[in-house]
Amino acid sequence: MNTDYTQAGKALERLLHILDELREKCPWDKKQTFETLRNLTIEECYELADAIVDKKTDEVKKELGDVLLHIVFYAKIASETGDFTITDVIDSLCEKLIYRHPHVFGEEHLENQEEVKVRWEELKLQEKDRPKSVLGGVPTSLPAVVKASRMQQKARAVGFDWEQKEQVWEKVEEELAELKHELVQKNNADKIEDEFGDFMFAMVNAARLYGIDPETALERTNKKFKRRFEYLEAKTIMQGKNFHDMTLQEMDEYWNEAKALEK
Repeated sequence: MNTDYTQAGKALERLLHILDELREKCPWDKKQTFETLRNLTIEECYELADAIVDKKTDEVKKELGDVLLHIVFYAKIASETGDFTITDVIDSLCEKLIYRHPHVFGEEHLENQEEVKVRWEELKLQEKDRPKSVLGGVPTSLPAVVKASRMQQKARAVGFDWEQKEQVWEKVEEELAELKHELVQKNNADKIEDEFGDFMFAMVNAARLYGIDPETALERTNKKFKRRFEYLEAKTIMQGKNFHDMTLQEMDEYWNEAKALEK
């Protein structure tokens, strides 16, 4: 599908006019600031992520609209204080994309996706006002699993990684053994938590090396668990019971029914 740039421009212009009206006439919109919008923006991004995981394209479209509203809203607030405008936001993005794709807009030649990712990280470090550390650009407020994955990707981009992906399993087994040792020794909770974190970090590394998004994988398992548990719950209610009336064996029977139905 080719992009109709004229229509896209008109749609963006319409959105900007609507936001001008809201900012002027709506009591709620008038009161919003960067700080009040921040948590709402995070929530909208998670709702978009849910729609992507669920493969609901209509929902993805709607949630993208909500995220776009927030982008335009921040720019509107900034324009009122004279800091920047939506035009500045778009121009800044365009310049960054051109700069970080010298193989498209310049004379460089890159062979594959991995080379593109490495070059991207190199160029980021060369930019003014960028954190000097390779890991400095990873937001501190990211969820822990996502943050671990991003840090590992950035470390790989500068060559800090296993030569063969299969080598990661030695690290996974090592961390699991250390965790089990701490649990057997019944050491303090902080030490056990440290070892559990090391094991999870190693598993995130394994996921990355095998092309698996650990956050998406875990969310799929969350949804699967929810489906099966809700089936178990429904069956329990149909029998006129509650969970306290049932044995673990009875629960397992319904759980296995749910698994069989999914297949």
